[in-house]
Amino acid sequence: MSHIVPARPRAASRILRAKPALLFAFAFAVMADPVSSVAYAVEAGLRALNGDLALLVPTMCLVIAVIGLVIVNYHQLVARYPNGGGASAAIGEAFGEGWAFIPIGALIVDFVLTIAISVSAGASAVIAYVPVLAVWRIPIALGLLAFVAVLTWFGHLGRLLFAVLTVAFIVITVWVLIDGIFATPQPTGEITQTAGQPPIVAIVLAFPVAMALATGAEAPSSAIAQLGQLDDRDRRRFGRTTLWLTLGIVGAITIGLALTATRLQIGIPAPEDTQIANLARVASSPAVYAAFQLATALLLLSAASSSFQAGPGLLKALARSIRHDGRATGILPRPLGRVNTHHTPYWGVVVFFLLASTMTVVAGGNDQELVLFYAVSVFLSFLAGLTAMAVFAAREHRPGVLILNVIGAIAVAFTLVMDLARIDPIASLIAALGIAGILYLSWVRAGRPAGIRNVAAEAEAEAEAEVDADTVADAHTDAGNDS
Repeated sequence: MSHIVPARPRAASRILRAKPALLFAFAFAVMADPVSSVAYAVEAGLRALNGDLALLVPTMCLVIAVIGLVIVNYHQLVARYPNGGGASAAIGEAFGEGWAFIPIGALIVDFVLTIAISVSAGASAVIAYVPVLAVWRIPIALGLLAFVAVLTWFGHLGRLLFAVLTVAFIVITVWVLIDGIFATPQPTGEITQTAGQPPIVAIVLAFPVAMALATGAEAPSSAIAQLGQLDDRDRRRFGRTTLWLTLGIVGAITIGLALTATRLQIGIPAPEDTQIANLARVASSPAVYAAFQLATALLLLSAASSSFQAGPGLLKALARSIRHDGRATGILPRPLGRVNTHHTPYWGVVVFFLLASTMTVVAGGNDQELVLFYAVSVFLSFLAGLTAMAVFAAREHRPGVLILNVIGAIAVAFTLVMDLARIDPIASLIAALGIAGILYLSWVRAGRPAGIRNVAAEAEAEAEAEVDADTVADAHTDAGNDS
């Protein structure tokens, strides 16, 4: 049996036969979401600091440190659940199946916000390069949203493509950062100094906004369910490697951008600009700047596409009426489980399109408005996972691991509380808990079918199985054509 995650073209299928190539495709595709977050998270941090560039680097360092604590704990979670499942699997095992709906509800909110923010940030990247399009911000964002939805409608995009786009963005960003070392500082945008409060207070108040950078950090813990052709040992290795690669790459790029922005004096941008666009414009040549904007926009659309696939897939998994073993598990209306000829759960796509469109319009197509609501759902899921891991460590009498889990849970809880203290993000918490409550009641009415805590992993595994089915069909078609 070959170690392969099939992609539709036979050539791509051959490329992924080797484990190193599979790891490359898996890791860099999964990290598309967190890597794309640097397009708006660094600017969000600076805005929360009211333009105080002197505090930007320490603020982003604190953000990376918190993400590091999450990664350390999810390193253990991946080991415990090599078949995927993430926080929902952990909290469902620790406290009972019904609790799994909390991270599931948070995940649905996260998917909607990821789509809305990504297409809005994509529109911002386009407008930053062509400022005269600023008056068309909402139509551009909705156009990008529709474009991604249509692509999703016609089936899953290849993992290899996501990986290539992620690597392209990383390479061009490194190029910009190297150019920035030699560039002449050119004060751009709004730059201020924090007044009336100690710097540490300003940092603590600002860093939760920049925690949008953490979205997608947990993705490998569920995405390893796609690797059904590997054994548990290899899935653990792939998941853990991806977690640490994500931390290293996202951390390095984030700190690099913050340092370069500070050195070049790139402050809060004008409405038609973004901070990283201004940074690339000042640091590099026009050609590199153009390539950077293109790579940024494409990566953001990849992140949106990933959530556009995962969200409807999750609803489909929740809507299935009968499991393969004959047990009933459906808790959502059956139409959400229906698929087209490309195995796409089309009603789920419609649901996420409508929700993301509403969020985009309400925010005026402005990613920085949406970022303010972003981290809450992500950290609610983190808190569920880390709390469950602490419970396991206590039951199994592992004091060292327990201390690590508790420290991580406290850091996540503190971040969540500080984020909610800004009041507006409470809307995200209400949405996540509201969805969780609706799903829980549906589950109770359905007779509390077992296996809910594994639904996230099942959705990932099923999505991969559908891509495999497409690959086999394409291979048969190619074989028929060859003959």
